[in-house]
Amino acid sequence: MLAVTVAGIPMKTPVIAASGTFGFGLEYKDFINLNEIGAIAVKGLTLEPRSGNQGRRIAETPSGMLNSIGLENPGVDAFVKTILPQINRYDVPVIANISGNTVEEYALMAKKLTVAGVAGLEVNISCPNVKNGCLAFGVDPESAATVTAVVKSNTTLPVIVKLSPNVTDIATMAKAVEAAGADAISLINTLMGMAVDIHSWRPVLGNVVGGLSGPAVKPVALRMVWQVAQAVSVPVIGMGGIMTAEDALEFMLAGAAAISVGTANLVNPRAAADIAQGMADYLQKRKLQHINELVGKIKIG
Repeated sequence: MLAVTVAGIPMKTPVIAASGTFGFGLEYKDFINLNEIGAIAVKGLTLEPRSGNQGRRIAETPSGMLNSIGLENPGVDAFVKTILPQINRYDVPVIANISGNTVEEYALMAKKLTVAGVAGLEVNISCPNVKNGCLAFGVDPESAATVTAVVKSNTTLPVIVKLSPNVTDIATMAKAVEAAGADAISLINTLMGMAVDIHSWRPVLGNVVGGLSGPAVKPVALRMVWQVAQAVSVPVIGMGGIMTAEDALEFMLAGAAAISVGTANLVNPRAAADIAQGMADYLQKRKLQHINELVGKIKIG
């Protein structure tokens, strides 16, 4: 009823734990059965370890949150050696999310992560809270295509390209990475935003700007998923403000083949499983046999 295969990755449900808010998955093992999740897109990885941004990194906003973590992570080598084996004890596909400052870094990470236990690569060309690197690749179609092609040529794994909403024409970006070989497209990453402390007259976040996520971004995400699903033939993974099964079903109707849950994990650590159960309940009530019967079936006009 819920089992899907996206970009060659078989999943028990179409609900993916999004990169960032779910850590490496192990942080949630006491709250949710990791075997119940469709897939885990692990915390963003870089070639070398990163300590992340200085100062305050999280700020709550109306119906959402700003984050400016700055890709804090132990680096690719430490992930492969010490963390991946621990995640692989569970029966859940692992999608490695990668960010680079240069095309060469993306190529090297793709090679290093093409190992047993990694089901696919999610190429982050859209991180809004680091001062250089992936954001520049995410706003130019030619640059995005270059990174996509380089990653594809350095791995045998499925390549999912994660797009930024901070662009003028999301469909153009999607077509560019599809033409360069992307096996699937995920969107949206966070919107760029900021908050100001009126008492100190200073930005709330140490990095000044950060990524806006949560329910506030859902209408934008839904619109972009709908546009991209019409523009490309590869599967689309939708994300952005999905908190409930109803939210997830909207994305499926708009054309998403699977969805990712991010900020919801911080509110409800069982969100990925609860949303999947809600989707199954919906199918039963509607007397539908499989979740794929909903994909792209939105009625326009």
